[in-house]
Amino acid sequence: MSETLTIAQSKTLMEEPHNCTDAKDVLNVLNAFFDPLVAYDAQMNYVPALATSWQVSDDARTWTFSLRPGVQFHDGQPLDAEAVVYSLQRMARSDMGVTLGAPGVYHQYLDGMRLEITGPHRLQITLAEPLADLLDVLVTGYILPPGLVERLGADFRYEPVGTGPYRFVDYEAGVCIRAQKNPDYFGASPRFETIEWNMIPDPGQRLRMIENGQAQLAAGPPFTASLDPSINYVCSRGTTAYIIIFNLKSPLLQDPRVRVAINLGVDRPALIDAVLNGAGYPLNGFISPAHYGYDHQSKGFPYDPDRARMLLREAGFPGGLSLTLDSPTSLPDEAVRLSGALSEQLSRIGVAIDVIHTEDREHYANKVRRKDIHDLCVFDSSPLSTFRVLKEKVDSRFEGSWWQGYSNTEVEELLDTAQSSVDDRRREALYRRCFGLLNEDPPWLYLYNYKHIICTSPGLSGWKPPLHNIIDPRYL
Repeated sequence: MSETLTIAQSKTLMEEPHNCTDAKDVLNVLNAFFDPLVAYDAQMNYVPALATSWQVSDDARTWTFSLRPGVQFHDGQPLDAEAVVYSLQRMARSDMGVTLGAPGVYHQYLDGMRLEITGPHRLQITLAEPLADLLDVLVTGYILPPGLVERLGADFRYEPVGTGPYRFVDYEAGVCIRAQKNPDYFGASPRFETIEWNMIPDPGQRLRMIENGQAQLAAGPPFTASLDPSINYVCSRGTTAYIIIFNLKSPLLQDPRVRVAINLGVDRPALIDAVLNGAGYPLNGFISPAHYGYDHQSKGFPYDPDRARMLLREAGFPGGLSLTLDSPTSLPDEAVRLSGALSEQLSRIGVAIDVIHTEDREHYANKVRRKDIHDLCVFDSSPLSTFRVLKEKVDSRFEGSWWQGYSNTEVEELLDTAQSSVDDRRREALYRRCFGLLNEDPPWLYLYNYKHIICTSPGLSGWKPPLHNIIDPRYL
C-alpha cells in the first residue's frame, strides 16, 4: 500500500480550530492536527485524549481532568495545564465558536466558568451552572499552543500546530492540504506516512480517482457508486437531521395537530427516492439513531394521508390551508428539489405550499437566526449532542439561533433535570422521553438522514467509517 493516504473530498479549507463546525470535510482535517481533552471513539463513546481521566461533581458543575504527561505540540513545546486553560478560555470567547449564522456557540455554555490548575497535570473546571453533558462541548475543544497562537493571530489557521497524529506540511488554496505523520504522537502510530486531502468538487471525478488509483478514499462519490459491484464502497447513515422548521409564531401552526398532520402527510421513502435518488433514511424523530437518547422502538410518522386530513379538520382546517416555505438553493444542495417534492406531496392532504428561494446561503442562515422566516423553512440539525440540539433549537427559554418560537414545558423540565444528572443511564432515559414528546408535539417536519457513501481503494476495502462519519486517521 502507498505510504500516502490521498483523500478526495468536496472542499479543503484551513479553518479556525475553535470555530464550531459539523462539516465533515473540515473535521477530517482538524482531527488529524489537533486533540481535545476527550474524544469520540469509532462508536461515539467518549475516550481519553489529552486527558487520561475525568471526574464530575454530584451537582454537575465541577469537572476535574487529569492530563496526559509528556505530550508535546508539533513544534516541541510541552502540552501543560496552562495550554489547556488558555485554549478553553479562548474557546469560550464570544467571538469564537462561530458557525454559519450563529456566533459564540461555545460561549453559551462556558461563559462564567472558573479554571484552576490543581497540579502539574491536573485541571478543574467549575461551570456557572450544571452541565452534565460538558463532554459534548469539549469534544471539539482542541488544545492549542498559546505562544504561537498569540504570535500568529488569525494566520494560525494557515500554519496549524497541535498535538495530533499528523503535522501540517503545506496548503494550496483550492487544491490540497498535506500532512506528515507525527513521530512523537502519544497514541498508536498512524497507518500512513503522509496524508493529502484533495479538493475535488465533482463527485464523478472523486470516483474516477479511486478507479484510477489516484486516491484511497473518496468522500461523497455519486450515489450510483453504491450500485456498482466492482467498486469498493461503504455506506453509513449520516447523523445530520434534514428537517423543515415550523415557525410557531405563525397562527396556522400553533395547534400541534396541524404539525402532526404535516408529518403524517409526507411519504418519506418516496421523497428520498425523488430527491436523493434513494440515498437516505427516513427520520423518525428530532435526532438520528446515533444520538444519545434516540428511541429505537419509535415508529415515527408513517405515511397516513387520511389521518392527516382528519387532524386538519379537527384543528379547524376542513378545507386545508396555505403555507409559505423559505428555502435556500444550496446546503442542502437538493433544497430546490426538496421544496418542490414536498409541495407536491402536501397538496394531497390539502396543504398548499408557496416556496420562496434564497440563493445567498449566508443571508439565508441569518434570516433564520433573526427569526425572519415565513411559516416554514428548510434547514438541518447537525450537532452530535442531543443536549445541544434540545438547548439550542427547542428550549424556549434559551432562544438559540435556530429556535423558531416552539415551547414545551415538559420537555424543558426534562432538559433541566438532564442537565443536572450525572447518571448517564438516567440522562439517556430523560432524552428518550423528550424524543417521544417531540413526536407528540413536533417542532419540525422530520425528513431524513443522508446515506453517506465513501469509496475506497482495494487496500482499504475492509475499513468502516466511525459512527460520526469523520475520516479520522486514528481509526484507519
